[in-house]
Amino acid sequence: MGKMAAAVSSMATLATEPGEDAFRKLFRFYRQSRPGSADLGGVIDFSAARGPRPGAIKVVRSQLNVSSVSEHDACRAGLQPVSKWQAYGLEGYPGFIFIPNPFLPGYQWHWVKQCLKLYSQKPNVCNLDKHMTKEETQNLWEQSKELLRCKEVNKRKPRSLLEKLRWVTLGYHYNWDSKKYSADHYTPFPSDLAFLSEQVAAACGFQGFRAEAGILNYYRLDSTLGIHVDRSELDHSKPLLSFSFGQSAIFLLGGLKRDEAPTAMFMHSGDIMVMSGFSRLLNHAVPRVLPHPGGEGLPHCLETSLPAVLPKDSLIEPCSVEDWQVCASYLKTARVNMTIRQVLAPDQAFPLDPVEETKGDITTDGSCHLDDQRSQVKRARLSPDS
Repeated sequence: MGKMAAAVSSMATLATEPGEDAFRKLFRFYRQSRPGSADLGGVIDFSAARGPRPGAIKVVRSQLNVSSVSEHDACRAGLQPVSKWQAYGLEGYPGFIFIPNPFLPGYQWHWVKQCLKLYSQKPNVCNLDKHMTKEETQNLWEQSKELLRCKEVNKRKPRSLLEKLRWVTLGYHYNWDSKKYSADHYTPFPSDLAFLSEQVAAACGFQGFRAEAGILNYYRLDSTLGIHVDRSELDHSKPLLSFSFGQSAIFLLGGLKRDEAPTAMFMHSGDIMVMSGFSRLLNHAVPRVLPHPGGEGLPHCLETSLPAVLPKDSLIEPCSVEDWQVCASYLKTARVNMTIRQVLAPDQAFPLDPVEETKGDITTDGSCHLDDQRSQVKRARLSPDS
């Protein structure tokens, strides 16, 4: 307990030192932290249902709208009945809701497979499009599955295209240079993901939420997500929904300015975060993906397979042993995060922009992109302004 208190005190000192902003100091602290040490003593773990600690922000229970989502609709999306969800908030962060893994046992398999096998396909735009032709990135899954299966036997195999994937956009495409969405670059939003998002939003009190854009981030163990604010959506009254799968990570939620020290929390596989109201436009970042405590392995919740028989009207699709073998091999050293947004208010249209976008804009890296140590030199050469 003394080491934990010392770690919290050390972080508080870091956050108040002059010079570099408080958020970036703690970002660097957690980026260099040592798993299993006192470095992570100040990180909130909602799944452990821990109470408030000295010097830590108080965790409070959040109320959900249980009657807004039927058990049948929750099950169709692979979720437990809302009455069984645990939801938490943080004092000082109104509108922030954290829901530790509300998925039915085994049902995360569907969403992992969709992220890797389906959502990564064309016509969706991804980071690889900047350096490769559409034909070369047409089906990343088919090009990668044999390499990923062989990883179990020979870890010296080169990285597959899926392992080089950093982001994919769904629906309205986000332009990383202009920081704007565009109606000119639109791909059909997946119906299963839209339904999942609508159920979660309704349970959190946001009836009528429309999933119009999604950014999928694919993290390796050395990846980070820089400090940023998601303000590009034209309607900020709707929440931002975040779904995590795979290895755990540290999420930092800060204030309106970077001189405010952020609060650190773990994101585990299956966890859902909702940022709304005041918390919708706060600075946030992911400084660290945490390796599995026992070496390369999967979180316990991913060891349970999908049921052999699924309900007839379920949106969840079966996952073959072969497909899951590829997914499991990938997730042993990675995590996937989906952030779903409503871009426009009802009856709202995109404003006319006199500046025409260039073709290269749709795949240019931006400052809030995923970053990893291996790509730092190459990225600096390609994107000097990022």
